[in-house]
Amino acid sequence: MSKKKNIFQRLGESPVWKSIFRSGVPRTRRQRMMSVLNSVFLHLHPVRLPRHAVKLKFTWCMGGLTFFLYLVLTITGILLMFYYRPTVEYAYTDIIDLREQVPLGIMREIHRWGAHAMVITVWLHMFRVFMTGSYKPPREFNWVVGVILLFLTLLLSFTGYLLPWDQLAIWAVTVGTNMARATPFLGHEGPGAALLSLGDINFVHAASDIRFALLGGRFVGESALLRFYVLHCIGLPFIIMIFMAVHFWRVRKDGGISGPT
Repeated sequence: MSKKKNIFQRLGESPVWKSIFRSGVPRTRRQRMMSVLNSVFLHLHPVRLPRHAVKLKFTWCMGGLTFFLYLVLTITGILLMFYYRPTVEYAYTDIIDLREQVPLGIMREIHRWGAHAMVITVWLHMFRVFMTGSYKPPREFNWVVGVILLFLTLLLSFTGYLLPWDQLAIWAVTVGTNMARATPFLGHEGPGAALLSLGDINFVHAASDIRFALLGGRFVGESALLRFYVLHCIGLPFIIMIFMAVHFWRVRKDGGISGPT
C-alpha cells in the first residue's frame, strides 16, 4: 500500500502532471475553487450550485438534454459521413445501404430521431426559460443567444432534410427554399428588396438572392445537395459550437441557472 502511495505521490510531483493539473488534489474549499477555475472544462461551471439548479421540476433538464443530443448527433453524423456520398447518383442508395447493409446501420435511425428530439428539447428549453422569467436582466443577452441557437437548430434540421434525396425531401426543400424568396432584403420577392437597387440595376433578383445562394441554382439539384451537405456537416455545427460556448459561458457569468421568483 505504501509503495502504491509513493508511486502516486511521485506522479503528482512530476512536471508533466503539474503542467496539466496545476492545483493538485483539492482538499479545501479554496483548492476546489482553483481547480475549477484553472480547468478548461470545469471553469464553465460555477464552484457552487444553488439548490434549485438541481431540481428537475424547475429546470426540466432540457438544456442538458439538448447538449447531450447534440453530442449524439455529432458522433453518429461523423460515422454516417464514412458511408454517405452527396451526389445525385449515390445519395438515395447510400441511405438504403445504411439501413440494410452497413454494420450498425441503426446509427442512421439514431441520428434521425435524435435530430427530431433535439428540436423538441430546444423548444421546451426556451419555453421553460420564458415561463420562469430567466430572460430578464441580467440574462437578456443570453436569451438572445438562445434564440439564435434555436434558429440555427432549425436550419440544421432543414439542411439535413434534403440529404436522403427522396421525393419527400426534394419537394419539402423546394417549398422551403421558395419561401426564402420572401426574406426581407435577401429575397427578391421580400420587403426591402426594391430598395437595394441603383437605377436600372437591381442587386437582389432571382439569380442573386438567398434562395439562389442556398440552391446554387434555380432548382433543387446536385449543387443544392452539395451545399446542404456542407452546411449540415461543417458550416452550421461550427457556428453552433461557438454560440453554445458563449451560451454556457454567459450562464456561468450570470451566476448559474436563474432561481424561482
